[in-house]
Amino acid sequence: MPQIEQAYIKTGRVRYVVRDFPLESIHADAFKAAEAAHCAGDGGAFWPMHHRLFAHQTELTREELPGHAQAVGIDVAAFRQCLESGKYTVRVHRDLADGIRASVNSTPSFFIGVPAPDQRMRVVRMVRGAQPFTAFKEIIDGLLNRSPS
Repeated sequence: MPQIEQAYIKTGRVRYVVRDFPLESIHADAFKAAEAAHCAGDGGAFWPMHHRLFAHQTELTREELPGHAQAVGIDVAAFRQCLESGKYTVRVHRDLADGIRASVNSTPSFFIGVPAPDQRMRVVRMVRGAQPFTAFKEIIDGLLNRSPS
């Protein structure tokens, strides 16, 4: 992902959107962890929290999440309030439902596409699983080379 970020996202050539797809059948705490990342985002730390939770997948219980919030430097009381309020529950459920409708069945899954008239995206390709940079580069460069700037 760092190579994709440097070559395409930071240069403005590609838009990157993250959607939640917590697989509770694999990890019972995945849904609450997804909510936790969004609550951390309220404190400006979505990505640091997202990366931290991914790196500590065996430490995602409700009791452990505030410790992660503290580690990424956000207000723990505000984080707890957000998490307990269920502020992002509907959003995570919506993302999960959208993923199911789009035939997502594993993480990570990536949709690569081109802009559509309604400001959405026309999906050209779905990539499942962790893939090397070269796999993404081939697809993205092919789309960029055929799309008007």
